[in-house]
Order: sequence, then C-alpha cells, then structure tokens
Amino acid sequence: MSIEKVIMVAKEEFLRKQVSQHLRKKRIDVAECGTIQEAHDFMGKGNFDLMLLDQSLPDGEGAEFLEEVNLRPAKPMVVMMGAEGSVDLAVQCMAKGAFDYLLKPFSNEQVEIILRKAEQFAQVLNVNQFLTSQEAEDPENEILGESEATHKLRKLIRRIAQTNATVLIQGENGTGKELVAHAMHHNSHRKDGPFIKLNCAALPENLVESELFGHEKGSFTGATNKREGRFELAHGGTIFLDEISELSLPLQSKLLRVLQEREFERVGGNRTVKVDVRVVAATNRKLEQSVEKNEFRQDLYFRLNVVPVYVPALRERDGDVPLLAEAFCQRFIRNHGVPVKGLTPESLAALQAHDWPGNIRELQNVLERAVILCGEDGYIHPEQLGLTAPPQAGIGDAPTGAIDDKPVAIVPAAPTTAAASNGAPTTLAELEKQHILSTLKHCEGNRTRTAETLDINIRTLRNKLNEYKEQGEAAD
Repeated sequence: MSIEKVIMVAKEEFLRKQVSQHLRKKRIDVAECGTIQEAHDFMGKGNFDLMLLDQSLPDGEGAEFLEEVNLRPAKPMVVMMGAEGSVDLAVQCMAKGAFDYLLKPFSNEQVEIILRKAEQFAQVLNVNQFLTSQEAEDPENEILGESEATHKLRKLIRRIAQTNATVLIQGENGTGKELVAHAMHHNSHRKDGPFIKLNCAALPENLVESELFGHEKGSFTGATNKREGRFELAHGGTIFLDEISELSLPLQSKLLRVLQEREFERVGGNRTVKVDVRVVAATNRKLEQSVEKNEFRQDLYFRLNVVPVYVPALRERDGDVPLLAEAFCQRFIRNHGVPVKGLTPESLAALQAHDWPGNIRELQNVLERAVILCGEDGYIHPEQLGLTAPPQAGIGDAPTGAIDDKPVAIVPAAPTTAAASNGAPTTLAELEKQHILSTLKHCEGNRTRTAETLDINIRTLRNKLNEYKEQGEAAD
C-alpha cells in the first residue's frame, strides 16, 4: 500500500512547508494545519493515510488529540513530533497508539524512512485484515499421491515456483487447481508474502473490477471509504485468479495492462498504483476455444499462458485413490470425532472402480459422507459410499459459463423435461440440460436453491437458463 494522503499538524509554519514540499514532490496530497481545530475540519472532509502530529499545539496537546484520532472508524497512522528532552512523553504517545516518533529538527531523509515503514506496516495490516475475513484454509494442503502423473506435477511445481513467471493452471473441476497454486506460492521466494485469491465467477460482474483493483471514496454508491483491491493486497506475494475465463472483455483489457506494466488505477481514481505481484490463473475451460469464439482476448491468453500447468484428472492418477482415500478418511474422522476403523476391502475396490467425474472434490465429499454414515461395526461399507448412481458428466465442459470447482450434486428423481420425454438424451449437452431443468423443477423454480443443489454459481445457472430460453425450452 502506498501513502497517498498526509495531514501535517504542526505549530511551526516553516516545518509544515518543509515537509509538505517534500511530500508533494512525491505526488502525495498534503493538508497543512497549525491547530487541532484545523485538523478536525480537514478530517471531517475526508480520510488520511498518515498524520504527522506535533506534541504541543496552540489549542491543545497532541497526545490528547491522538486519543481522539484513534477513535475514528478510518483512522490514519499517527507519527508524533517533539523536541529533544521529551522522550518520556514520546513513550507515552507510543503506548497510546502512535505509529512512530520524530525528534525535531529532522531531515527529509528521516521522513522518507517513516514513509517506507508506514507503507510496509499498512500493507501487512491490510493483508491480515483481509485474510482473517476469509474462510480458514485447509491446513492439510499437501499434494498427495504416488502415481507417475502426481510425481511429474510436483516436480513441475518445484521448478516453476523458483521463477516469477505468470502461470496458467488448467484442469477439470475438482482436480485441485487452487492447491497447485498454493504449492507454487509456498515453494517460491515469495512464500513470506501474501497469497490472495479471487474467484472471477463468484461475484457480480460490476463488483469484480473493484475487488481486483480497489476503489476510491465516492467512486460509486456505497463507496464510503477508499479500499485496496486484491492486487494491492497481494503486493510482494502471489495473486490467484480462479475461473479466469469468466472475466468480461473490458476487464480482460485492464488485466492485460497489469500483466504488462504491473500498474493500474483504482475505480474512480487517477493515481497510478504500482505492484510487485506474481499472477497465477486457473480455468476448467479450454481457453484456445474461447479465443477462437472471441470470448477471450488472444493477447491476454498469451500473457497468461507463459508457463502452462495441466492438473491431471483423478482417473489419470493410477493408484492414487487408495492413498487419498486413507488420508481423507483420517482427516474426516478427526474433524467429526467419529469412531471409524476404516474402509472394507469391498469399499476400497468400489472407490478404485469409480470413474470420478468430480475428481478429488467428489472423492472428498463421498468419504466425508461415508465417515458420518459409517456402519455400527466401525467400518465403511460400499452402501455408505453412495456410488451406485450414474455420474453427472458433461457439466464441466459447459459451452457457456464456468462451473464452480465442485462436484455435481445428485438430487432426488424429478419428472423429465419436455425435451427429453421422447427419448433419452443423446449428447452431453442434452444430459446437462435435462439435469439442470429437472433440478430447477424439483426446487420449485427457486434459482438460488437450484444453484446450491447443483453446486454451481448463480450467474452460470442464469446463463444456462437464458440459453435454453433461446432454444425454445421453458426455464421458469
């Protein structure tokens, strides 16, 4: 985060001018105040990133004003200023929440040091606030497996991690693309920096730009304060853009500029923000086909696809299912506190025989359910696995809109749609269409519940239903 707005509160006019002139040369906005009342007036008009506050002012003591400032919802970092001989007072101010202390007289070089420290502190603070607001990550994020495909994947990750190259991760739903991105970050020289993620399909289109690049106060209705976007939060680390194929063409253009120049402007702002960040993107779609259909920019595709990484489907990881099954069972036994002894040989054989269209995420869901429904003898039997229903194939290859990185849920049987009443579906697209419409009917037309049941995002469902309407199929 960069320091962009500073309020200087000092009784000496020459000191205010000295510091203000230096900061303005760095394109920092500065408000000069000679009294606490003037500072109150300025702070009532907007927020500041940093305050330089004199200990002694004509209308009050800086230490008392510091306590008032710290009660503000959007409070600036405060650097106290005082003369020699006021060390005890300086210690008191630090205890009351001052960020740092400057002894007068001080040089522009000392101001520069304060600015750098403030920017670093603000970056850490913002990242910590963002991460604590997110769901807790699974601590067991190791890429498990002993198959040749898994060994090759881990070897490629270690090799790529040592570079700053942009990476495009491709693979089916549920293969663990985010896990691969995590592994790249934690094996890189950026591992001590933040790992910030954004699912480009999980937000309404009009909010994605603000999430990526941040916004200035007043840039749109509800923007009551300046806010840093994910790219700023990821400064010094890695940003993971999942479902990159869902970005609109205008946002693709802005992302291209960030990849080329590592700079951007916040929504509603004109100040250029520079970032040092590694970009890792992921998709479950074939972007080459999206480029051919003019749904994805070719130049952005080339920028993203510097180092392509393919995550193999579970059916391609020969021999990994038993190892993964054991690890997942142990995890869910700990999480749910149930006395499960393990899988029967018949259950393990059933797991190995299954095709796993939902990949690792499907395997996790199946085993979590099985652990909870375990038999009275403490073993997981085939009937607890629920693998008798036919796999819901085809949704991962949907022609419009990406599906969330989750397996398709199996819902109770519902009447077939008119499109399928004359015979069984003959293509994957028809099978997908029948499944979506029958689920919608089962959910009594409730689109939100339908999307949750199918484990897809509401925007994807809306796109699908609009497509079916154009084909003359009722979707309401």
